[in-house]
Amino acid sequence: MSFTIRHTQEHGLDLINIEDESNGTVVSLLPGFGASLHAFTVRMPDDSAFNVVDGYADLYELKSEMARSFKGPKLSPFPCRIRDGKYPFEGKTYTFSTLFGDGTAIHGLIFDKPFSILEEATDEHSGTVFLDHSYKKEDPGYPFDYDCQVRYVLHPDSVLEVVTSVTNMDQTVIPIADGWHPYFRLGGKIDDWRLQFHSTAMLEFDKQLIPTGKLLQYSIFGTARPIGDTILDNCFSLKPDLVGAACEIRHPGTGLTIAFFPDASYPYLQIYTPPGRTSIAVENLSGAPDCFNNKMGLTFLAPGHSQIFTARYKVGVR
Repeated sequence: MSFTIRHTQEHGLDLINIEDESNGTVVSLLPGFGASLHAFTVRMPDDSAFNVVDGYADLYELKSEMARSFKGPKLSPFPCRIRDGKYPFEGKTYTFSTLFGDGTAIHGLIFDKPFSILEEATDEHSGTVFLDHSYKKEDPGYPFDYDCQVRYVLHPDSVLEVVTSVTNMDQTVIPIADGWHPYFRLGGKIDDWRLQFHSTAMLEFDKQLIPTGKLLQYSIFGTARPIGDTILDNCFSLKPDLVGAACEIRHPGTGLTIAFFPDASYPYLQIYTPPGRTSIAVENLSGAPDCFNNKMGLTFLAPGHSQIFTARYKVGVR
C-alpha cells in the first residue's frame, strides 16, 4: 500500500492531491480558499473514477459563487448564521462588517482565506496534509486573534479524516464554534438517493434560518428512505454515543455510499438540499446556528488553549 502527495493546477485552481495508489482514491484540497475540500475521487467497480464532491469548475466560478454557495470550506469562528450580524460578549455588542443578503452574518470569516501548508507526509498507512490560517482581528465583529489548523488524513479504504484545531492566540477568552460545508454528489438527482441520520430533534427555525429555541420531533430519516421531493435546510441535534455512522447517503442504482462519522465535538448536523438537487450539503457543526447569541454548543476558549474537532468520511460501493 502506498500514498503519494502531488501539487497540480487545474482550471486555474492550485490543488494538493493525496492519493492512495492501492485503490486510486484521490482527495484534492484547495488551501488557498478556506482549506476547502475540492474533490474526493474513488474508483467504481467498472474502474471508472467518480468524484463525490460538488466543487467548482474553475477559478472564475469559485470567485463568482463561493460567497453565495460556500462549497467546501471551513466555517470559522462560527458556522451558519448570526442574527443581524450582532452578538453580546463580555458586556459589549459586536457587529460584523459583512452581512449576507438576508441581513445575517454567515459562515464565519475565513471561508475564502488562504491557508499555509505546515506539513505534507506519507507512509504505507496514510497520506496527510496539515494546513494553517492565523486570523488577526481583521473584522470589527471579531476583534480577537486565533489560529485555525486543519489536518486532512486519507486512510485506506477511502476513509478521509478531518481534524480541526482552533487555538486562542489572544489575551482574553474568545467565543468559538467550528463547522465545515462540503456538498456531496452521487450522480443524478438527490430525489433518487436514500438518506439516513440519527438525531434527537430538529431545531425550529424562523424565516432567517435562526433557531427559535424550540426543538421539534423529527424521525422521517431515522431509517434509510428515498429523499424524494423533501426540501431541507435544517439543523438537527445528533444522538450522543453513536456507534455507527451519524448520517449516510446512498445511490441505490450504483450502490455508491458516503457515511459520516463526526465525534462528540460535532453534536449538530445541518443538511441542505440545493435547488438544483444534484448534490446535498451535509455539514458537521460544533455549535448551532446563531450560537454566538443562543450559546447552543458555543465554546469559550481561554488564552493559549486549543479545541479539537474531528470527523471521518467513508466512501464505498455496496
